[in-house]
Amino acid sequence: MSETKTHHAPMRRWQKVLLALSLAVNLLIVVAVASFVLTHDGDRRHRPPRVDQMGGPLTGALSREDRREIGRALWRSYRDGRPSRADMRAELADVIAALRREPYDPAVVEQSLQKQLEFAVERQELGQRLLRERLAAMTPAERAAFADRLEEGLERMREHERRRAEDKD
Repeated sequence: MSETKTHHAPMRRWQKVLLALSLAVNLLIVVAVASFVLTHDGDRRHRPPRVDQMGGPLTGALSREDRREIGRALWRSYRDGRPSRADMRAELADVIAALRREPYDPAVVEQSLQKQLEFAVERQELGQRLLRERLAAMTPAERAAFADRLEEGLERMREHERRRAEDKD
């Protein structure tokens, strides 16, 4: 049998640094994923609410179909009424420029924050209107079932708060 030797060039300093950095980044990713899995344990409470769940206990007590219908209506309205990506980028560019400008003039930032607040208030008002319409369209039996689910949800919240208070002690 013939023996073949492979000759490897010695690793350069920059290659060693790059390898160490790559290993460190990979380790950080593994630790971050493991930390997320261990702390969140698949618990939905740590996820942001969907657009149809942002109304709290009232929307939580709706039937699945009612939530979907309200969520679809909210999404259609959001999609139709939101500014374009180009407009949002332009506004953020204005905010960034205002933040860097000397002397600092807070008017541009305040105007942008005011627009965001108005947009959020409009969406909340729309959600409340859709909820009121949905409740008014329910039969007495559907409204009673809704009230039961609302009451159950509030009881779960109280129980959760009680357990959290006990855990703190």
